[in-house]
Amino acid sequence: MQHRAYAPAAALAAVVLAAGLTGCSSGSGATGGTDDARPGRAGASAPAAQPGKYHSLPEPCSYVDRDTLRRMLPDGTAATDDDDAGADKVYKGQPTITYDTDRRVGCSWKVESPDGARHLSVDFERVVSYQPGVSDEARAQQLYGRQSTAAHIPVASGTPSPSASAPSPSASSGNAPGPQLSASPAASPSASASPSADPALAPRTLDDLGDDAFIDDRLATAASGVHRDVTVVFRSSNVLVTIAYDQWSTDKQHVPSAQDLQGKAHGLARELDAGHFGN
Repeated sequence: MQHRAYAPAAALAAVVLAAGLTGCSSGSGATGGTDDARPGRAGASAPAAQPGKYHSLPEPCSYVDRDTLRRMLPDGTAATDDDDAGADKVYKGQPTITYDTDRRVGCSWKVESPDGARHLSVDFERVVSYQPGVSDEARAQQLYGRQSTAAHIPVASGTPSPSASAPSPSASSGNAPGPQLSASPAASPSASASPSADPALAPRTLDDLGDDAFIDDRLATAASGVHRDVTVVFRSSNVLVTIAYDQWSTDKQHVPSAQDLQGKAHGLARELDAGHFGN
């Protein structure tokens, strides 16, 4: 009786052993296979992101045409001869200090007169994405959208908000360290959107420049005078360009013209866009 009682247990053990051997055999065949790389499975790698169109940036101080600088920064004390030391001093520009000139470059110019001053700066940022599955151009579009939102640029009817898919500010942008682009130049606490009566001069998107673009206009009044800041930001593929153009007037009765500053800043932006940046 005792011998028959142990027979079922022995049979069960044999079945379990056979199942184990079968499982090991099938598992060894999957080792090193490509199943784990199939989409939707754990451990699947994200597709390689598309690299950006631009792989370098221009030399910013010489990228702006000298005649354009003369129109934007009129200075009666500067000579008109390109070889004159006075013209070189005014129009050669001051390069922006950056950590990586392959990723970010800039230049600024300034002229002063007894009744005020004008300042111009250009900034080029070549965006490189380190986010899996996010292309350089898509990352640049996200950063542009963040700036547009920060500047409170009205969204054209039927156009989705450019910041809808933008990552949080803490997300890694893969950009070179350095001062971040600003949607509008810093101004005094009294700065406000341009009060121009002409709706065509209000802060707005631009449809004739790059892939995305906007223009912002701020007017500030201080004890020392009136200050108008015009900013144009545009994106061409994976490059973001910011133009900051402002004018101080010590005479509060002479408000810097929105039409004049916006027209010149917009014209410069079109010139830079046509230059196609680096290769």
